[in-house]
Amino acid sequence: MSVKPVAVVTGIGIAAPNGLGTDAYWASTLEGRSGIGRITRFDPKDYPAVLAGELPGFDPARYLSDRLLPQTDRVTQISLAVTDWALADAAADPKRLSEYDMGVVTASASGGFEFGQRELENLWSKGRRYVSAYQSFAWFYAVNTGQISIRHGMRGPSSALVTEQAGGLDALAQARRQIRAGTPFMLAGGVDASLCPWGWVAQLAGGRLSRSEDPARAYLPFETRACGFVPGEGGAILVLEDKDAARARKAPNMYGEIAGYAASFDPAPGSGRSSALRRAIQAALDDAEADPSEVDAVFADGAGLPGPDKDEAQALSAVFGPYGVPVTVPKSMTGRLYSGGASLDVAAALLALQDGILPATAHVSRPSPDLEIDLVVGEPRRIALRTVLVIARGEGGFNSALVVRAPAGSPGSATVPAHQNQTHTSHGSIGGNNA
Repeated sequence: MSVKPVAVVTGIGIAAPNGLGTDAYWASTLEGRSGIGRITRFDPKDYPAVLAGELPGFDPARYLSDRLLPQTDRVTQISLAVTDWALADAAADPKRLSEYDMGVVTASASGGFEFGQRELENLWSKGRRYVSAYQSFAWFYAVNTGQISIRHGMRGPSSALVTEQAGGLDALAQARRQIRAGTPFMLAGGVDASLCPWGWVAQLAGGRLSRSEDPARAYLPFETRACGFVPGEGGAILVLEDKDAARARKAPNMYGEIAGYAASFDPAPGSGRSSALRRAIQAALDDAEADPSEVDAVFADGAGLPGPDKDEAQALSAVFGPYGVPVTVPKSMTGRLYSGGASLDVAAALLALQDGILPATAHVSRPSPDLEIDLVVGEPRRIALRTVLVIARGEGGFNSALVVRAPAGSPGSATVPAHQNQTHTSHGSIGGNNA
């Protein structure tokens, strides 16, 4: 019987509201530093929600050429920057790899909202001659996949997925499928950025945003005071490789294996049928050939809404038993980043595997006693980690579950080579010296 190729993560690129770059993000996350605050990208005073997770000091001109800037929305600019950081972290120079052996899979929940708003304003106020030709693709959900593949000459299997918050996991799973099918090198993950008036109105229409003006009380997953969530911008792009190919090129990092994945779809509201999240969790464990007792921690979706939080807690209790596994929601420090949130959670899970520590769920002081989960609050928890489950749920019924596992031979502590992400990576300098 043939053995399927193993997909491992060899590079991580992160842009999060509490840190640009892997080192900054992980340090902030372990220290409990939040990136949630009052919106500054536009004046929110006339809107019912005023808080968001904004990227701190992200200047696209530091990372992209003057030619690219007018062609791209902020979401694409962030995606291109974090992709460069991920490639540098993996010490991978695409110019030294076959163009048809590299693919890109990204997820997006909103596309280029800010670019679209600006061009619509030009249309209404100045006329059609003032609308940029780049509007034809800068707004599109698939634009990040396209721009990344063009920038790095990647002509292998590529795609884009739109499943809201679940998208980041779905993109990684699709990249894993391509590796199993014979493509040795994939870029995958998600980034979203829609903190502009048009994007804000669209998010408010969902009725799930927290109206609190206190950053420490606005987004409280699994809490008795849960009142909605705070959105944010950013996400993570990961380098996935065939394990044997990564070893052959002497990749400096091997953060972990994408060991299992599954997805399900919830029934329509009012149908009387229960959530299908439990089925996705169990199927992901089956795909990883892992017993529930082998799972050391869960990075939960943590909607910050009583109903979805209850559904998730019940699914976890049903699979692992009441209080059966430590659960954390580090996105309480960034806000929900939509497609970027799930891939960022996977990056955090891989870093937790590396360092043997679970970050705490920030701001939560009174976990709901009705939810029988072991929520990590207050301080990070030192724990031996080998297998971690990541859950993501998208509005409209999307459920995804992904299992990551420490590299073979790793004790689940800080034995993997340190990550090398640098937030000062500049245009045209992606790891060429040590590929």
